[in-house]
Amino acid sequence: MQNYANHRRLIPSYHGVVFAALLLGAVGSFVNLFHATHETLYSASLITLIFVIAIANFFFQRGFALRAQDRAIRAEENFRYYRITGKDAPNELTMAQIIALRFASDEEYLPLLEKAVREKLSQTEIKKAIRNWKADNHRA
Repeated sequence: MQNYANHRRLIPSYHGVVFAALLLGAVGSFVNLFHATHETLYSASLITLIFVIAIANFFFQRGFALRAQDRAIRAEENFRYYRITGKDAPNELTMAQIIALRFASDEEYLPLLEKAVREKLSQTEIKKAIRNWKADNHRA
């Protein structure tokens, strides 16, 4: 059962093993570059560049997936608000608030949304205020 304490999604093989391998490889490539001779400077530079690009890619690919997921969440929650109220969702809602509100059950959605707008609640405050947690098991 998903709740505030366990809703974050970490994939050990991705967030741990792959990142650690990239980090160790990057450190090793910098050491190799530092100790390179004139003859090995070019290849050492390329290896370092490859690891820098791989680390950047590690963060960008996660960011792109989350950005696409955020757009889907915004559309789903705007539709959910419209389905419940027959009106467009308030423009004052931030993306972080919308993301947090997706975990609220339909019964507590509107009161919590209104409170979030009125009191400018943070994402964490909204999530902690949810009593009947609606799991999102399909997130990136």
